[in-house]
Amino acid sequence: MKVHHETASGNETGEVVVLSNSIGSNLHMWDPQVKPLADNGFRVVRYDTRGHGRSPVPPGPYSIADLARDVIELLDTLGVESAHFVGLSLGGMTGAWLGQHAPDRIRSLALTFTSAKPGNVDMWAERAKLVRAKGMGQIAPASIGRWFTPGWRDANPERAAELQQMTATTPPEGYASCCEAIAGLDLTPGLATITAPTLVVSGADDAAMPPSHGQVIATGIPGARFEILGHAAHLGSYEQAEKFTELVLEHLKGAR
Repeated sequence: MKVHHETASGNETGEVVVLSNSIGSNLHMWDPQVKPLADNGFRVVRYDTRGHGRSPVPPGPYSIADLARDVIELLDTLGVESAHFVGLSLGGMTGAWLGQHAPDRIRSLALTFTSAKPGNVDMWAERAKLVRAKGMGQIAPASIGRWFTPGWRDANPERAAELQQMTATTPPEGYASCCEAIAGLDLTPGLATITAPTLVVSGADDAAMPPSHGQVIATGIPGARFEILGHAAHLGSYEQAEKFTELVLEHLKGAR
């Protein structure tokens, strides 16, 4: 499936970095990272996961394999043999699948605020059922509550409102179908087969996918580096944008 994507201008010959969004967001969640990555010589490609943003919304359920194969098709469309991959939450799960099943397409991985085995199967199923029945407005406020610490929301009310609107305007079928991709997912058996240089980042205040989930990934992948960002909930790439980008850039430069 051809997903909507944008390529940052500035370096058409640099190594490609693909940015993969969380559930309930779109490629604009990466706004803080695009310029710093491009300024450091990378060709930045960000895309909307299927069912999100401006990408197609096929009927669900989806699987992580479906989402990952969309990335492979995107790389094929761009004529890119292999790329660095930075994924957050659902995007991190997509990256872990690619590292296991398409290692020749992945130069390095940054798996952030994510999990290889999210659990809470019934919760994900109920959330999918709710948004199909009543729409995204039912869950958007709670979603922002998970994404950011109360202090960040209080200090950035306009930005928080914009990001809540991003969730509220996500297609319900796309969101629900991605909930079904997460429910029951278990990528832990294949972690040891990942050979790409890997950075794992968790948020100290992430209640959705706490640091214990990141630790499992980092322990499972040979040679992976594990970092915990303080004062960061689930969308730590935004809440601690400068520190997050610094970690990712250091990792990418080391793998370049």
